[in-house]
Amino acid sequence: MVMLPEPIDRAIRSCGPSPEAAVVFLDPRGRPFTQSVASELALKDHIVLVCGRYEGIDQRVVDKWATHVLSVGDYVLTGGELPALIVIDAVSRLVDGVLGSPESLLQDTHSDGLLSAPQYSGPREFEGRSVPEVLYSGNHEAVRLWRRRQSLILTRSERPDLFCRAPIAKGDLDMLSS
Repeated sequence: MVMLPEPIDRAIRSCGPSPEAAVVFLDPRGRPFTQSVASELALKDHIVLVCGRYEGIDQRVVDKWATHVLSVGDYVLTGGELPALIVIDAVSRLVDGVLGSPESLLQDTHSDGLLSAPQYSGPREFEGRSVPEVLYSGNHEAVRLWRRRQSLILTRSERPDLFCRAPIAKGDLDMLSS
């Protein structure tokens, strides 16, 4: 069963989207929703998210309204509501004032094209597993280099697709070979 175009069209019109608004259809056939797409959407004053159900939405209403057709992954869900929540969360945290500290965005996974380094808290040892000593060293440069190296290793291992596109400096390659 495909959703009829008229109710979707009326719903979008009722939102009163301006010509600059983003009208986003959530669809497993869409282009991947990425951090860069979230950053692009965060600049918009008005975003309309359209969630499909059943077999999807009549293509004519998509052709009429869509500024973006986005997928949150290579799988199919029962509807677009969960993908919409993902988009809302990823976009809203990029809006000024949503996070307590804007600097935390700079350390996020994907902020520099790489996965973030592993995170640790106390205690120093948990069931025989220790926090890396460098993190207690007080040497900020050594900590920064350790985090960068771990980020490179993790991205290369877990997300080679990201690693191939990430900005890798010669110093990064040296870190990986050591």
